[in-house]
Amino acid sequence: MAALGRLTQALLRSSLTQNRRQLSAAAAGHGEQAAKTWKILSFVVALPGVAVCMLNMYLKEQSHTHEQPEFVPYSHLRIRSKRFPWGDGSKSLFHNPHVNALPDGYEGHDE
Repeated sequence: MAALGRLTQALLRSSLTQNRRQLSAAAAGHGEQAAKTWKILSFVVALPGVAVCMLNMYLKEQSHTHEQPEFVPYSHLRIRSKRFPWGDGSKSLFHNPHVNALPDGYEGHDE
């Protein structure tokens, strides 16, 4: 019985080492060339692609107007059944006075 156990362990060890050798790309010398190719592609394709996307976003943002939309007091929006537990109770936790309107309109606008 012990001989069967030793034989099984020997077979498992040999099969594991063979799998490692077969799956290793560096054994054939291919790994170094693949790494070099991907490094070149990263610098030549990926980084300029990211730079073009950033430039596109920047130019679109510069031409964008930053005006608030007209406030329309719809009855189904900005319903406050109870006050918020912070601040004055009418502003949400992440309130932005330029974007988020209060129930009676935008802050700082005298209409």
